Amino acid sequence: MSELEALFNLKGKVALVTGASAGLGVEFAKAMAKAGADVAVLARRLDRLEALAREVQALGVRCLPVAADLSDNDGIEQAVTRIEAELGPVDILINNAGVAPLGAAERHKAADWEGALRVNLTAPFLLAQRVARVMIERGGGGRIINIGSVMGEAANPIFNTVSYTASKGGVHLMTKQLAIEWAKHDITVNCIAPAWFPTEMNIDPRVGDIKADHKARMEAFTPMNRVGREGELTAAVIFLASPAASYVTGTVLPVDGGWLAW
Repeated sequence: MSELEALFNLKGKVALVTGASAGLGVEFAKAMAKAGADVAVLARRLDRLEALAREVQALGVRCLPVAADLSDNDGIEQAVTRIEAELGPVDILINNAGVAPLGAAERHKAADWEGALRVNLTAPFLLAQRVARVMIERGGGGRIINIGSVMGEAANPIFNTVSYTASKGGVHLMTKQLAIEWAKHDITVNCIAPAWFPTEMNIDPRVGDIKADHKARMEAFTPMNRVGREGELTAAVIFLASPAASYVTGTVLPVDGGWLAW
């Protein structure tokens, strides 16, 4: 192994990626595998997880698909316990699962608000808390990577997503608080804040792409004048999970084409 490979090598580590049945979660799971980690992929749609697991296993690592509902506390506990039993303790947690209910703020339903906070903020905290306890008990540190959003730093000018925006702002500050509390245990806690990437959340299935008028506005608000491309989050997540990032904690890393630089 070269010195460069050693900086980013995750062989022997166990990574847990939530929201891995589609979109960015798929990229994160494959990124962990490419760096050598065994991967647990967690979401509600088991058929998609099983298909992803076959792709990940083809990269030469173990992959465990786990169906779970992150709005259920007991489901979170059962999922992590199963992962620990079959793959080993979690070394790297990637909190990626999220929902983005739409609706004007004055008509936004309380159930949508509560659901977004539950999945986007409470579940990441409970997962981080659960894996951190084991990391602390066994020593040796660990990596927690929360997936936030540029909407955690600034309002959404394209869609009415008050609960999503509020929850992602919470994720960013939770990241910082957990980082300072767990730094003494050598657990780093960081956040990636993507801008617009084509996912199931914003793709119009009728055309297989983001709606033209929405995409035009996304591009207009982005200095690089385009949305993100597949693979452009891979380096960020591998870096934050790797030995190379051992002194990086409490940071929010935008991958946004300059969105937050205006």
